[in-house]
Amino acid sequence: MAPNQNLKWKTAFFTMAGWALACTASTAWSQAYPTKPITLVVPFAAGGPTDVVARTLGAAMTRTLGQTVVVENKTGAGGTIAAAYTARATPDGYTFLIHHNGMATAPALYRKLNYKPLADFDYVSQVIDVPMTVVGRKDLPAKDFKELMAYAKANGDKINLAHAGLGAVSHLCGVLLRQAMGVSMTTVPYQGTGPAMNALLAGQVDLLCDQTTSTTPYIKAGSIKLYGVTTASRLKTLPDTPTLAEQGLKDFQVVVWHGIYAPKGTPKEAVDKFGAALRTALKDPAVAQRLAELGAIVPPDAKLTPAGLQSWLQQESARYEPVIKAAGQFAD
Repeated sequence: MAPNQNLKWKTAFFTMAGWALACTASTAWSQAYPTKPITLVVPFAAGGPTDVVARTLGAAMTRTLGQTVVVENKTGAGGTIAAAYTARATPDGYTFLIHHNGMATAPALYRKLNYKPLADFDYVSQVIDVPMTVVGRKDLPAKDFKELMAYAKANGDKINLAHAGLGAVSHLCGVLLRQAMGVSMTTVPYQGTGPAMNALLAGQVDLLCDQTTSTTPYIKAGSIKLYGVTTASRLKTLPDTPTLAEQGLKDFQVVVWHGIYAPKGTPKEAVDKFGAALRTALKDPAVAQRLAELGAIVPPDAKLTPAGLQSWLQQESARYEPVIKAAGQFAD
């Protein structure tokens, strides 16, 4: 065999051998993963709606993955602390982030953001959509939304509207609500939905716009007043409650969507396996019942993919930017 032919043969042999070895290693890694607990980072306080969803899904995913999915709450700055933490985490398949609309709104809300939502993460899947509700303290004089509109216009800044912190969906919903109602209210930020809800229950604030995953138990217990839902049509869980659009706020719709992300560069095998466990959890009858009780809606299968989440985040980022800039509320 000529020297050049011999060299080409050896090169081809070692190339094929390397490829085969890489494939074998990848397959072995995929089969072995996970070998230790997985952290699911939640940007908001324990007991809040995103935390409830994370713990419900994490328990079911633990059974599928064979390793514990540990929920870790990293609160503050509208979810940006948790997002930045995840973006900087080792991309080894053992750290994931569950986040809501805040991934789309952060670039417009924060003048200084030390991560790029569209570039610094790998996408796993959308998770659930959650309707919002406008609720008030139990002894608020207004009996329905029509009376609430009149009460708000008469009292203006005397009304305290709580939210879970700058950048939270309750904050965004409050901004849109005030714009649509054409009234001015005093906004009161809290460090998470749990504290905001506690303030409402204690009568320390008047109103809150928040997710059904948080408000439904208190609505059904009669602990707070319900003035309307923010979806295009009425909810199965609250069928007698009209939408805000029905009550005069034309085209008013705010729905919270959640997605799961991984640090950029996370092995595809880990992303795929974690995503598959998530989809299995969403089909678990006990999980489905729990989510339905909270008013949460599982998106179509097309959104339960990395591509589905990436496309949706791009759309939502473009949608919210002009709304936030028009409101003129920013953070350093």
